[in-house]
This record gives sequence, C-alpha cells and structure tokens, in this order.
Amino acid sequence: MNTNRLVVRPVATLRQQVIDGLRSCISDLTFKPGDRLIERELCEMLGVSRTLVREALSQLVAEGLVQIIPHKGPIVSVMTGDEARGLYEVRAVLEALAGRQFTERATDEHRAALKLALTKLALIRDMKGEDSTMLFLKQKAQFYDVMLEGASNPVLTEMLRLVHTRVMMLRATTLSQEGRLPQSYDEIATIVDAVMRNDADAAAAACKRHVEQAERLAVQVLAAVTT
Repeated sequence: MNTNRLVVRPVATLRQQVIDGLRSCISDLTFKPGDRLIERELCEMLGVSRTLVREALSQLVAEGLVQIIPHKGPIVSVMTGDEARGLYEVRAVLEALAGRQFTERATDEHRAALKLALTKLALIRDMKGEDSTMLFLKQKAQFYDVMLEGASNPVLTEMLRLVHTRVMMLRATTLSQEGRLPQSYDEIATIVDAVMRNDADAAAAACKRHVEQAERLAVQVLAAVTT
C-alpha cells in the first residue's frame, strides 16, 4: 500500500488533515471495508500523535465510515444491502430537491458553472482504469458543489454532503464497473439539459433516475461481495 500521500502538511488544521486523509483512503478503497485500522500504524503513516488519530477515528465513526468492534478495535465500516438501499433512497430525494431548487433559483453564473463542470466530466467519461474513476468522482464532487450553491439551501447542502460521505465507498466501486462511467456522464448531461430548459420537474426526475441507477449497481456489488 502506497501511503506517501498520507504525509500531513501544514495547510488545514492538523486534526482536519488527519480526518481528510483517512476519509480519502476509505473512499478510494486504500482501506477496504472490514480492514482493521490500527492506531500505531496510522500514527506512523501520518506522523502524528495517537491522540489526533483517535480524534479522527471518532469523527469517522460519527460519519458512519468506521465501526468499533469489541475486542478488535476500529475497522472500515461494512455496509449491508439494506443500509445501502436506505442511503440511496434518501440520496435520491435530496438530489431531486437539489436539481429542482437549482433550476428555480440559480443565477446565470451558476448555470454557466454547471455547464463547465459537465464539460470537464466529458473529458473523463471515456477514460479507463482506477485513476479515471477517482478523477470522475472528484470532478463530480465539483458538479455537486455548483448545484448545491445554486440551490441556495444550506440545510439541503449539509444533509446531502453527509449522505455522500456515507456512500462514497460504494460510489467509487460502482463507477469502476464496466460502462458505468459514460452512463453516469449521460445521466448528468440529462440533468443539465433539463436545467438549461428551466424544467424543474424534469431536472428533479433526472436527478432521481441517476441515483436509482447508482443504487441498483451498488446493491449488486454488495450482493456479489457477500455471497
């Protein structure tokens, strides 16, 4: 496992850097579901104190990314099919609302930024390999940032980002499935098309369909892992 990128640099607060570094390792499957997270090893990787590592792990437990197992300690959370369905159902409702409110409230600048985010996704849609999946996820996060800013609903932003954090392990896995990356792009393009036509109903429906497709793949992946 390459842990060079985990070296902490003095940009954000040290505690936040540790949280972000561990969260990133979980989302890109450097640490896979069920992997033990041994404090001593994490301290060595990050070059920080055990206190900071424990604080970071506590935050990730609160986010649902880490579980504490009696007599074993912290592990990367293992999601069940039912948990995945529940999260994706909530995500579908929230993203549909985001699409609707963006269409109704976004400024011309927001709309231009959304089109630019889609253009950047188009550059990645036909790429292959793990790097393409992570690049697409990062650019897709920027797409959602624009959408949530244009939706102008801070409560929605907070709730959807929490859900995205919970499902990010599955998002990386589903996007790596054959053909999913271009399909995901096409679904997002449909959302943008509806927004540009000022059709709030169509934008909400397209957002919901996009999440439902991701849910279907996520449940399939979980079923394959557990059988």
